[in-house]
Amino acid sequence: MKSRRHAIIRNLIASSEIWSQAELAKLLAREGVDATQATLSRDLSEIGVLKGPSGYQLPGAAPAVVTVEGALERALRREVTSIDVGGTLVVLKTPIGHGNALAIELDRSNIQGVLGTIAGDDTVFVAARSELAARRIAKQFRDLAGMA
Repeated sequence: MKSRRHAIIRNLIASSEIWSQAELAKLLAREGVDATQATLSRDLSEIGVLKGPSGYQLPGAAPAVVTVEGALERALRREVTSIDVGGTLVVLKTPIGHGNALAIELDRSNIQGVLGTIAGDDTVFVAARSELAARRIAKQFRDLAGMA
């Protein structure tokens, strides 16, 4: 069973972007394999899987070249649950514990009209230069997140 599970894990990682053990567990379940987080942690270690800019990577795999724009798009698609505008603020909601990671990507992206960000546990406030800029930035984020 272990060798079959390892083979499936290798195939899944080679064929898709996987960012977490929870995501991997769901994909394994679709393949008819149930595995606990502890088992997955051991399996990933035994296989030699690394976590890189495009998620889990198999040993020897060429690291993905990630642009700032690509990293922001992936972060928005992965992390954002809602986007709203209030005056000159764009408010991004995330799952609990994901606010800081998203704010880091937003800060790196250097988006025109953004003055700065403030991150909480599940919320990121993006300060814009004007109300018009806030609406434009929110639309840009929605488009990138696939929420348009």
